[in-house]
Amino acid sequence: MKNLKKRSECPISSSLDIWGDKWSLLIVRDLMLLKACTYGDFLKSEEKIATNILASRLQMLEDNEVILKQEHPDSKAKVLYKLSKKGIDLFPLMVEINLWADKYFTLPAERKKMVEAVKRDKQGFIEEAIASMQEQPK
Repeated sequence: MKNLKKRSECPISSSLDIWGDKWSLLIVRDLMLLKACTYGDFLKSEEKIATNILASRLQMLEDNEVILKQEHPDSKAKVLYKLSKKGIDLFPLMVEINLWADKYFTLPAERKKMVEAVKRDKQGFIEEAIASMQEQPK
């Protein structure tokens, strides 16, 4: 991991230095939902990230060991991005963000379904999802 310049020793501030911009958690979200993505997959998300921003965020997340870059099994011209253990460990935070959003926003049907599953058994939901993410081939 590159030596990250911290604004302070506050754990919230230090964490935000890695994933607190407008795009990084959306990249992590896509990897959590899809398990692996190519550069082109990220460009297809509904948020419409610019290519220069995407390249910068992917590099920063890789430098900070949140994501891993691997060869694509079907194409030497493509790269697959996957979550590292450090990235997978963000899943409980993502669950809490979804619960917060459910309180204050109208969620799309597929996200509402997930939130309802979380509300029934949050710990079980988190454990099952993390186990599924860890089963990814290395």
